[in-house]
Amino acid sequence: MKKVLTFTSGVLAVFALPLASSAQTIRNISDAGSFVINTINGVLVPVLFAVAFIVFLWGAFKTFILGAGSDEVKEQGKNLMLWGLIGFFVMVSIWGLVNILTGTINFGNSTGPTSVPTTGVQVR
Repeated sequence: MKKVLTFTSGVLAVFALPLASSAQTIRNISDAGSFVINTINGVLVPVLFAVAFIVFLWGAFKTFILGAGSDEVKEQGKNLMLWGLIGFFVMVSIWGLVNILTGTINFGNSTGPTSVPTTGVQVR
């Protein structure tokens, strides 16, 4: 149990490192919100996808390699593969919905031109 707690605290420290290193660059609530969203999209989402992929691979390994002689192990592997696929589906669905919402609401992030062009045809 002590090794698990040490490992868990080490993993949490690794995920908290980006928060500590960019603490000086956050000036207002908009910067804080952007930082949290970027951290989730840049760190948390890929880690969750990797975990779901590893669960799926472990289930495939249990089904096809370890479960060659045991129906119980095959069934456990099939369940792991199923839960890995369900995890992928849920994460992709939620990630897509969040991206649709952030693209629709726009949260002050303008993708249009930032200044008036000084060359070319000008309509008055």
